[in-house]
Amino acid sequence: MPSAGTASRRAAALAALLAMLVFFAAQLIGALLPNVPLFVAASAAGLALDLVLQHRDPGLLSLLSRIRLDVTVRQLLRDMLIMVGLLRVHNIDPTHEHAPLFIGLLLFYCAHFACQAAAVAVRRARTLPFLTRNIDASGLHLSAAPPRLLARQQGRRLLRFTAPASVGLLTTAATGNALWGEIGLGVALVLAIGGTAYLATWLLPKKRIAVEQQALAWLDKWLAAYQPTVGMYFSGGTSSAYQANMWLSTLAELDGNPVIVLRERFMVQKIEATDVPIICIPKVVHLMALEESSIKMMLHPANSGKTSQVLRMPSIKHAFTNHGESDKLSSCNPYSKAYDEVWVAGPAARERYQLADIGVEDKDVVEVGRPQLAPIQPYAGAPEGEFTTVLYAPTWEGWDGNPGNTSVILAGENIVRELLADPKVRLLYKPHPMTGSVDPRAGRANERIMAMVREAAAKRSGARPGPEAAAELARRTAELDRLTTSTFRESADEVERMMLQGTPEPGRAATVEAATAAWEAAYWASLPAWEHQVITDARPALYTCFNQSDLLISDVSSVVSDYLSSEKPYAVANTSGMPEDEFVAGFPTVSAATILTPQAEGVPALLEAVRDPGKDRLATARAELKVELLGPSDPPSLTRFNAAALALCGKADERRARMAARAAGDVPSPRDMDPAADELGPATDDAPETRASV
Repeated sequence: MPSAGTASRRAAALAALLAMLVFFAAQLIGALLPNVPLFVAASAAGLALDLVLQHRDPGLLSLLSRIRLDVTVRQLLRDMLIMVGLLRVHNIDPTHEHAPLFIGLLLFYCAHFACQAAAVAVRRARTLPFLTRNIDASGLHLSAAPPRLLARQQGRRLLRFTAPASVGLLTTAATGNALWGEIGLGVALVLAIGGTAYLATWLLPKKRIAVEQQALAWLDKWLAAYQPTVGMYFSGGTSSAYQANMWLSTLAELDGNPVIVLRERFMVQKIEATDVPIICIPKVVHLMALEESSIKMMLHPANSGKTSQVLRMPSIKHAFTNHGESDKLSSCNPYSKAYDEVWVAGPAARERYQLADIGVEDKDVVEVGRPQLAPIQPYAGAPEGEFTTVLYAPTWEGWDGNPGNTSVILAGENIVRELLADPKVRLLYKPHPMTGSVDPRAGRANERIMAMVREAAAKRSGARPGPEAAAELARRTAELDRLTTSTFRESADEVERMMLQGTPEPGRAATVEAATAAWEAAYWASLPAWEHQVITDARPALYTCFNQSDLLISDVSSVVSDYLSSEKPYAVANTSGMPEDEFVAGFPTVSAATILTPQAEGVPALLEAVRDPGKDRLATARAELKVELLGPSDPPSLTRFNAAALALCGKADERRARMAARAAGDVPSPRDMDPAADELGPATDDAPETRASV
């Protein structure tokens, strides 16, 4: 069942919509009776409610648009009823006795629609075939955006511009003096005409940006000048940006000139701070320009429907890196065979692909380790402080409805209850950001778990860091936000943001890294060592939570594989319904873990083993499994990753050389190299293409 907050929001939304309909009815009744106070009050209240909802809850008004009662229709209806009211209340005929009222209202709507046409034209003129970040795009003649009210907020613009007219006409209805209506309509008409004229200046050469063909020509020139060699291709939804963000530091460290290629416009601002150039190319017809560029290979941290579009380019080699490794079936997606190579962390993943038998050949699997894991600190023994810090980081429910995907639904509350029952445990709860996005039960369980943790935290007391710790955190937060976020004015559009996010300052990446480390230190220093925490924001990141914890409890996911790099104790909840021995056999990543039942019966013994290393019987197994999952520590993962990138770039170079030689006639065709082909005789007219392909 929905939460109390959700139910109250729905009730408020329904009440607002019903109130709007009631105001229309009251306006009509007041006009027909006639009843001046009712008519004026209902008309004013309806307009005021519309204005408020346009600002506070525009999504609610979209429900009215679905039944063809959008803002234009609502305001036309409101103004029509006012005209009817004028005729009924004071016997004022706005079409004869006071023609300026009718003509003025008609002219206002003509100006409004002209302004809307200008807004559409400006938006189209300011829509480039691509977007960039970290690139000097001044050659595209970028300019600041027009006011958002004029260019992109049709509803608010109409209601604001028509407000003087409505006030004037209602004053006329109350007093019988048509002069007020004429003044109000005059003001509204000036606003509409002035807004249209001002907006149209963005179509003049001084403010107009490059057209599509000019922009594409500029992109070709930039690619030729920058000479990108390695790209990261990413496409996904609003909550999937983390899959690309985890590879930013690795991409920046590779030899050559890296570039990030995106497909969704909104994703440009979802990518975290990086110095790597970013290009977003939404349309596949424009994406094909990359085939003629110097890009030799693409890294793919995720599969998506749009991935197939870039795989069409044979001049570019493609490596699937995934955004994490686990024993889930999704880590061995049959789509992987579409790539030239599949890059995995260690031998376990190589074996996983072969056991899955999905068409990925062993020669195409390359072990590169996990370069992102370098910041994770190694195991340093039993907890030294008074409290044992436990990180509970369950994954989300996934798309296939498998109950073993996440422990949140069946075991989460039991695990948390057992942990909170221990007075020497400090719990960090960090759920997956997509929890509840598919299965509402997971979302509800997640809400209950967060409530449990916060309630337990409120019951604890003890010494807290002084105000200087909070002040230091605030200072570090402001500094990090300044470095990692761009501040735009309210009216800024894609083009203006693109103009402001040009070439980054030299050394910005190193500065951001240092600022992030300082922020993390300040964050943990600002919290008491005994206080439970619910962590749902992007900061602190998962790996810094790893470093704070003495124990991880999670599910079968890449979180387990990553945590294993520290060799700290970890536990995995078995909510699959499988017997423990079958569960361990089916998921090798849990072979060095303590297996928890949905009832979380083993939590006390697990905590005892963490506090007393002599009772930890899985330490050796974790060290061995670490190598199996993540590969050797020497050479470092980044070195192996870079070597794999250079090798794949070399294969791309070899192919391009072969194709160039073949085009020049220096390399014989397969038919010329195969003497048996002549024995087939000349191709017949019936099947020339078939015979030629043989």
